[in-house]
Amino acid sequence: MIETPSLVDQHCHGVLRTELGLGTFEAHLGRGEGPPAPGTTFFDTQTGFAVRRWCPPLLGLEPHCPPARYLARRRELGVLEAGRRLLRGSGITTYLVDTGLPGDLTGPGELATTGGAEAHEIVRLELLAEQVADTSGTVDSFLANLAESVHGAANGAVAFTSVAGVRQRRALAAEPPGPGEVRGAAGRWLAGRQVGGELADPVLLRHLLWIAVASGLPLQLHTGAADPQRSFGDFARSTAGLGTDLVLLHGYPHHRSAAHLAGVFPHVYADLGPALVRTGARAAAVLAEILELAPFGKLLFSSGAQGLPELHVVGAHLFREALGRVLGTWVAEGAWSLTDAQRVAGLIAAGNARRVYGLVDA
Repeated sequence: MIETPSLVDQHCHGVLRTELGLGTFEAHLGRGEGPPAPGTTFFDTQTGFAVRRWCPPLLGLEPHCPPARYLARRRELGVLEAGRRLLRGSGITTYLVDTGLPGDLTGPGELATTGGAEAHEIVRLELLAEQVADTSGTVDSFLANLAESVHGAANGAVAFTSVAGVRQRRALAAEPPGPGEVRGAAGRWLAGRQVGGELADPVLLRHLLWIAVASGLPLQLHTGAADPQRSFGDFARSTAGLGTDLVLLHGYPHHRSAAHLAGVFPHVYADLGPALVRTGARAAAVLAEILELAPFGKLLFSSGAQGLPELHVVGAHLFREALGRVLGTWVAEGAWSLTDAQRVAGLIAAGNARRVYGLVDA
């Protein structure tokens, strides 16, 4: 029996504070753009089936109950009580919360209270830069305030996260831009930007990444649908030895590529979350593929959840199930000792995250 008594969710978001109807709830199960195809539902996915397997018992229902019945029970309990039962039933003891998404989502403190756990903030670099731009009147003030804001955020957060590679692959160049290049890009962006406008300039995104690298905090990089080796290999190589760990997020379906990079570079780590959540009943097979390539000290559990507390539950349960099945099989076959399997399980579930992010053991 492989046990993981402590789980550090190394990348997630808050949960919605509002009651949800069937359509809104279902929309949060999908990982693509837009609604499901006409006549179909996102409940008919591996994630949807996993929600129906693991979440109903936490609300007093039988596993696999129909979606309408589950949501009726959810409304009966109310969003606060349902969220409390779900989060506390996940077994997650520490949340690292990316606060960079829009919407009425709970912050780290509220998530910690509801879930009976610890929580720490991960600062999204692009949102920070956009907020600085909203309050800076000139190029000089913007650049000065940006550097100061990143430095200040580093004092209170456990990590930075960035979607630069998703917005502009050119942001992942192997060297920082020069001062003149940065000033020119800032001037053009500020002159043409509306208040609240998204940062998509590749030069400024690159500048932002290298400011974060200089901070020394771990830097989480969203990989999107790109192959991490092609998109992030040069950046990983150029940041080696600088003292900043890189964590590749959401690598599925390129999870083997992300695991390979984690094996090649000492400062690169791979996130497990969405690879397991999206594959549901096949999570053990996907996890086994990742374990073929990455050293065991370079893999980090996460749920990757946003919006629905159900996704925190599913992330935690699928991880435990998959890890227990894979490692348990290797122990039963005599390939691994139970002692080693238990130690590796503890590393991936919590120990690696505590080391990377400098968390104190609970």
